[in-house]
Formats: sequence, C-alpha cells, structure tokens
Amino acid sequence: MVVNCPICAKSVTWNSESEFRPFCSKKCQLIDLGEWASEERKIAAKPSEQPSAKEVDIEEIEAMLAKQSDDFFKH
Repeated sequence: MVVNCPICAKSVTWNSESEFRPFCSKKCQLIDLGEWASEERKIAAKPSEQPSAKEVDIEEIEAMLAKQSDDFFKH
C-alpha cells in the first residue's frame, strides 16, 4: 500500500521496512510532533459540560463550605 506523507505529501510505501511510516522521513516525523506539541494540531472534541472556573459562583462555594461540620476541614 502507498500513502502520502501527512507533512510533505511524498509517496510512502506502507510496510514494515518503512521506518517512519506514515511519514517519509525523520524530519517530517519531527515536524508533525512539533505541531502537536505546540498545539497547532489538535483533535476536535465536544465542549465540556462541566462549568468552567469562570462560571462557578464563589459565594455558592462559600455557602456550601459554611454548612460543613468542623471535622470536615481536619485531615
């Protein structure tokens, strides 16, 4: 099977002898790794359903903590 290198689009034979598959070379493999590491590439995902820190009401948290018994805060 022949695939295109995801970085430079050069044809790459997909077999056990292709050391860097699906990339054509170590250079293209490292370019791809760098793009993932710098978050230029990412996998799309559904937004989190949990509220972000900005959406949490600090007064609500303080009220919840005030209802706890004193031993709740001891280790």
